[in-house]
Amino acid sequence: MAGGDLRSLALVSAVVTAAMCYVRFAARRLRPGLPRLAAFLPVLAVLPFLPLAFRAVHPRAISGFFLAWLAEFKLLLLVNGQGPLHPSLPLPAFVAVASGPVRLRSDKPAQTSPSGLDLVSTAIMAALLAVIVSLYRYEERMNQYLLLTLYAFHMYLAMELVLACAAAAARAVLGLDLEPQFDRPYLSESLRDFWGRRWNLSVPALLRPCVYRPVRAWLGSAPAGVLATFLVSGLVHELMFFYITLRPPTGEATAFFALHGACAVAEAWWARHDKWWRPPPLLATPLVLAFVIVTAFWLFFPPITRPGADKVVIAECEAAVAFLRDAGAWTAGSVRSVWTGRS
Repeated sequence: MAGGDLRSLALVSAVVTAAMCYVRFAARRLRPGLPRLAAFLPVLAVLPFLPLAFRAVHPRAISGFFLAWLAEFKLLLLVNGQGPLHPSLPLPAFVAVASGPVRLRSDKPAQTSPSGLDLVSTAIMAALLAVIVSLYRYEERMNQYLLLTLYAFHMYLAMELVLACAAAAARAVLGLDLEPQFDRPYLSESLRDFWGRRWNLSVPALLRPCVYRPVRAWLGSAPAGVLATFLVSGLVHELMFFYITLRPPTGEATAFFALHGACAVAEAWWARHDKWWRPPPLLATPLVLAFVIVTAFWLFFPPITRPGADKVVIAECEAAVAFLRDAGAWTAGSVRSVWTGRS
């Protein structure tokens, strides 16, 4: 991260902290509903602009996800007295929960999968990501679909690692735990399983109370709630892609999620017919993953690759790997010199 982005990080962190302190103060004194909404509007209006303070793609995209997506939806839930935020939380915990995918340990529901990566898993994923980054040097000679497949693995591994690092910091500093971001999405047996129970879990945890349940209650239709949820997800992904590319939305991300929403509704309709054929798990999982990957090649990745944002991401990753390699070599050399001097 360049010096300018380090200054931006300090500025954005200070602004977010001050904003969340104000939100907590207002929530403690105002009842849920319109009074809270009116008080929160300045913060809701400012948060989406803060990621634009960063020049590099990675901090811009990560802060966009934390602030323009997670924080906005959590504040909207707090307006109605719902969600993971509560004004009675201690101030450091409130700021952390409000501005990232964080929840208190006591808040965490029982689950069968671990809430974060262990040290071995983190090391393996970091090594795999480093291998993928090293393969990008051959991108000019690489098949387009092989390159896009590497991008898919890159995105998954990077998100897992970013959240694992944030979890370690939250545990060490505040005694907080991160919401599990993934639950082995490569084992998904349906689109509903993939999007609702395994992939980027902090997002469906917010979309359910913010979009799905209100629409289902209003229209009396679960399929309408599902379609509205995927539509909102697509629109917010357009914003995330804007943070990555700094180009106007193309609508392809919205089309991607609208397609998946329609297929998830059709899938649920089919599943209600007990006597109808359904693929066994060994066949269902590769079919689901193939559908996700093929439609991502068609609609998800082009808005990123078309303006060349993927090349910028690769350059930043290569610079980060080179920095870590040089830092490791310098540390090893320093340790060797000290050891040699003592002996």
